[in-house]
Amino acid sequence: MLHHRRLALIDMGTNTFHLLIVELPEARHAEPQVLLRTKVGVKLGEGGISKGEIAPEAYARALHTLAAFQEEIELHQVTDVRATATSAVRNAANGPDLVKDIFEQTGIRVDIIPGAREAELIAKGVRQAVNLGQEPHLLMDIGGGSVEFIVAEQQTIFWKQSFEIGAQRLLDKFFRHDPLTAADVQDEQDYLAQVLSPLTAAIQHFRPRALVGASGTFDTLGDLQAARDGAPRGTSVPPETAIPLDSFYRSYDELLSTTHAQRLLMPGMTPLRADMIVVACVLIDFVLKTYDFAHIRASAYALKEGLLSELLGAE
Repeated sequence: MLHHRRLALIDMGTNTFHLLIVELPEARHAEPQVLLRTKVGVKLGEGGISKGEIAPEAYARALHTLAAFQEEIELHQVTDVRATATSAVRNAANGPDLVKDIFEQTGIRVDIIPGAREAELIAKGVRQAVNLGQEPHLLMDIGGGSVEFIVAEQQTIFWKQSFEIGAQRLLDKFFRHDPLTAADVQDEQDYLAQVLSPLTAAIQHFRPRALVGASGTFDTLGDLQAARDGAPRGTSVPPETAIPLDSFYRSYDELLSTTHAQRLLMPGMTPLRADMIVVACVLIDFVLKTYDFAHIRASAYALKEGLLSELLGAE
């Protein structure tokens, strides 16, 4: 049982940094009150992730963002801070230097977590938004540096693996033309078929019934869908969003046929994701077709909500 009244959770992703500040409940099973939920497009992997380093400009953006987060933490009189860093930091030669500088400049201790731990927390977060029931589902979280795949139901994780094929890495490797050519798409899918062979074996063994997507790409697909339906979501994103296949492919076809400037004008588009979402959707298309999923359930919750539920003993 936590004795602290206010908790800050920081998720230092490869593309986006998230800050969640909550007031913890008196009763063990009561819901925490969200005081602040914010995110910043730091693009930590830009210019360096494929070289195994954090580029100087991205390094500076990270320090600036953590300093701003620390101001919010102080403003909200937070008593306990939990910060995690994932793919970009754990695979960068200067990742430990960044963690050291963050602590020296802000007092925030950052925990660099391995991919398996990241997958576990994502599953816990998704379960807070999507009821998986008693049948296996495939959970998929597309980050900037890594992609986590988890086969799970509401109580049990059957299989999990983190793959270093995040959207920034795919962008560096396959975003050769804008719009992508058919050859670019085929090259990415051929690469995915090779690198995702452990996932293919897990799918054949556990036979998950549906795909559940988490994090930025799926959030943006939900925003694009809502904008088409005339119901832009703004900050009021529901915990779960259904994305039918025809809706996904409507977005996907438009993303494949437009330039960066045209994608920026798409209602619901997040500017930060205007390029990454293209290569990420090639990945989603590969998963849908290869493993024969009929629809997508998108979760608004992921790693930081999983960490919160773990700290509260919700599972």
